[in-house]
Amino acid sequence: MPRKFFKTLLPDQAKIKNNRYLAVLGNTIHHPECWHLTRHSVAGAFFIGIFCAFLPIPLQSLLAAFLAIIFRRNLPLSVVLVFISNPFTMAPIYYFNYWLGSVLLNEPSTYQTLSIDDLWVWLAVNFNLIGTPLIVGSIVAGLIFGATSYFGIHLFWLWRVKSKWHKRQQQRSK
Repeated sequence: MPRKFFKTLLPDQAKIKNNRYLAVLGNTIHHPECWHLTRHSVAGAFFIGIFCAFLPIPLQSLLAAFLAIIFRRNLPLSVVLVFISNPFTMAPIYYFNYWLGSVLLNEPSTYQTLSIDDLWVWLAVNFNLIGTPLIVGSIVAGLIFGATSYFGIHLFWLWRVKSKWHKRQQQRSK
């Protein structure tokens, strides 16, 4: 089953339960549905994690954990998937989000060659021009890629279960 594959990616539940920093969350973090590896919890975790990865906000993993707890989806998988956006992938992801937002809002894209020193100053001065397309593009891209992963996980899970079932049927008939 795909459950075994996903179990290898996740941290140990006992370690997380004994973490003193997470004790602040109380018993909500220990709800069994936040730890189960079912088709629905994994697909929901993929949606939450990938959606949060596309948002241009700090502490995306906290938002993913909060949403996973609220919607009772797999908590560790939601948080791990947020790291799709990391220092190496942030620039292409956010540039794509900005481009998508510019297309959706029918606004001209702002292209400019900048050095690293000028980047933060340029962002602070021009955020009113790029902020709206970036946010709109990030939300739309997060929803699209999150929904694609949600349905993709459902299809993958069903395919794996059917192929294992078919394999067992063939072995039984021999």
